[in-house]
Amino acid sequence: MEKVVVLVPCYNEELTIKKVVEDAKKYLKEASVYVYDNNSTDKSAEIAKSAGAIVRYEHKQGKGNVVRTMFREIDALCYVIVDADDTYDLQSVKDMVDLVIDKNYDMVIGDRLSSTYFTENKRKFHNFGNTFVRFFINKIFNSDIKDVMTGYRCFSYDFVKTFPILTTGFEIETEMTIHAIYHNFNIINKKVNYKDRIENSTSKLNTIPDGIKVIFTIIKLYRDYKPMEFFTILAFLLFVVATIFFVPIIITFKETGLVPKIPTLIVSMFIYLSSIILYFVGVILTYIATQNKKEFEHNYINISNVRKKELNREWFEK
Repeated sequence: MEKVVVLVPCYNEELTIKKVVEDAKKYLKEASVYVYDNNSTDKSAEIAKSAGAIVRYEHKQGKGNVVRTMFREIDALCYVIVDADDTYDLQSVKDMVDLVIDKNYDMVIGDRLSSTYFTENKRKFHNFGNTFVRFFINKIFNSDIKDVMTGYRCFSYDFVKTFPILTTGFEIETEMTIHAIYHNFNIINKKVNYKDRIENSTSKLNTIPDGIKVIFTIIKLYRDYKPMEFFTILAFLLFVVATIFFVPIIITFKETGLVPKIPTLIVSMFIYLSSIILYFVGVILTYIATQNKKEFEHNYINISNVRKKELNREWFEK
């Protein structure tokens, strides 16, 4: 098990990857730097290798796939993950690592939004998207995350080895944030400087499609982690719709003693029934989610024991 590793997902970043690797080696001299090339068609892998990085490959396209492979293959006490586009200032990386190693934080979030992001980033829709996603997640999960979609973070061994990655693309940051909140990991926000991409360096984000994927990821994780709330909201909405159909029928019946809209009455009854079913789906899934959380805690204890044994072994060797 290594002490500190720097993990760099990379896809066609030949203009910036050398600087990222050199900065990582400069500010974290004890760390191994791994660059995972994700089917680049330029010279990113060759440049990273010449800069001193250990280059590995992930052939399934998508950042989520890359991170999954990184976390599976590498064992370390502290993981630093940073994008290959040289938009993050790595001068703060030693402080972030110390928060994991010395202060026992499980996730240190490199917070761009509280520093230079809104002045440096020229894509206004991205600014709106980051702000909206942050507000949405903090509201739903009652948290205080300053930057949900940052690509600059530090992780503990315990977090990495208990994080089931389900997404394949840029939604990975959202997924890891919600996972950390839900399972009560120790999280801290660390303000970091951000700078826009250098000239001729192109972002791989597709603003609208990737934004939609992130929103659907949030909804899906909300359903999985808080099924009672999710299905109660759906049940309430259906109850309101059914009532809108049903009330005019009741009023007409009281006035005339007749039910002229039998099909509407039948539809409203089916909607009421669906509302009740959804509510009890939420009850059942909440029980399952609670059992899954208990199982997660058992797995977490086992993973934590592995880390403690490794630390004890190193102490005796010294």
